[in-house]
Parts: sequence; structure tokens; C-alpha cells
Amino acid sequence: MKTTKPETDDDEVIDLEKHAKSGKKLPCGKVYRFRVDAEFFETRETELTGREILARAGKGPDRWLLNQKVRGSVLTVGPDDVVDLTTPGLERFMTLPIDQIEGELRKEFALPEDDVDQLDANGFEWETVAGVRGQRWLLIHRFPISEGYRQKEVSVAIAIPPGYPSGQLDMVWVSPALELESGGKIPATQHSEVIDGKRFQRWSRHYTGANPWKPDYNVVTHLLLARAWFARELERSAA
Repeated sequence: MKTTKPETDDDEVIDLEKHAKSGKKLPCGKVYRFRVDAEFFETRETELTGREILARAGKGPDRWLLNQKVRGSVLTVGPDDVVDLTTPGLERFMTLPIDQIEGELRKEFALPEDDVDQLDANGFEWETVAGVRGQRWLLIHRFPISEGYRQKEVSVAIAIPPGYPSGQLDMVWVSPALELESGGKIPATQHSEVIDGKRFQRWSRHYTGANPWKPDYNVVTHLLLARAWFARELERSAA
């Protein structure tokens, strides 16, 4: 994660996200560290507009919507709205691409709050879809794929079991099917399934006794593991 620094760093730096747990108003005259998505920024200003916060993250209000998380609630911040960084309970900021909002991504069932926060903080374009026979799917759209595959981006589907997050996740499905530029075969991807009206390639990869599902794992850690699965096949094909 990247952190920008103020002109000098003589004063105490107060992290908004950590301080929010106290529920107290921040003292004035300090350096404030705040997070936008996965990046950290520092300022001595107590008030910033939505436009200024987006600019810190290299984004503009013509393409991005800014939200702030205050005491667990997510509130929209307009470009000219003034945000008081000393507001008690102010945790962080999240951005969403405007075209994602206009696409009206579905939320047909709820995910744990921590999953939602991490998916949004990482900028994923996602929706939850209730399938047939009680199936529940998390769909991640425009998931970038490394060079070495013929596809540059895919939709990734994760099956959400009834017991999640206590029950572990397993495998991923991708659409369109991934193909190596080398033409090599990818093992354990021969089966497919229709999800939300599209055919998805199943990547049959599982947690093991040596590398089990852990209580602090979630959909984002599972996505990172899937990225490692994709990278491993590139390494295997190059060997």
C-alpha cells in the first residue's frame, strides 16, 4: 500500500481508521492519515472536499463516486461536499466507478460486512446472484488476467456455501474459459457449468490438510489464491 507524506513529519500522525474505534473527535493541529481504497494519504487539513479526496487518489468525479465509512455506515460524498476529517467514527473512503453504478450490479443476497468492505476497497466490480437449487454465487467482473493467457480479463464466480464464512470456499469458475497462449492444456479445468446464463470453466482446486481453510480467510483471500492458481499454470507451461 502506498502512503503519501506531508511536507514535514514533525507532528504526531493520527490514523483515522484506528482512531475511529475510540469514537472521539480527533484533536486539531495534527497530521491525519486517511485511506482511499487501498492507498494511504496524509494531510494537516481538517476539511477536504470530495473532489480533493478523489484527486489525492488520482481520480475525478466524472468517472468515480466517493463514499465514506462512518461508524459502520457508508455515506455518499458529492464532489463539492466538505468532509470534516475530525468527525468521530470516520474510518475511511471508498471509490466506485460510475459505469459500475449505472450497470446496477445485483445484490441478491448479503455478504459479510468485512467481505463487502474488502471487495470495494480493492476496486472489484462484483455482484451476488441467487442461482438454481439454492446456489449462491459471487461474481467478480473484469478480473484482470496475466500475460500468457489468450484472455485479458474474465468474470470469476465463487460459490458461497450456506455455512460461509464458517464453511470454507472451494474452487473458482471463470468465463470465458482461460486458454494458454502456448496452446498447452490446463489440468482439472475440463468441466464447466452454466452460471447466470453463461458457461463458466471450473478450476478444480482445493484447500488441503497441509494448506487448510483458516478462520480469517474470506472471498478476497480466495480471489488472491485463484490468481496464484492462474500464475502456477503459466509457470508449469513455461517449464
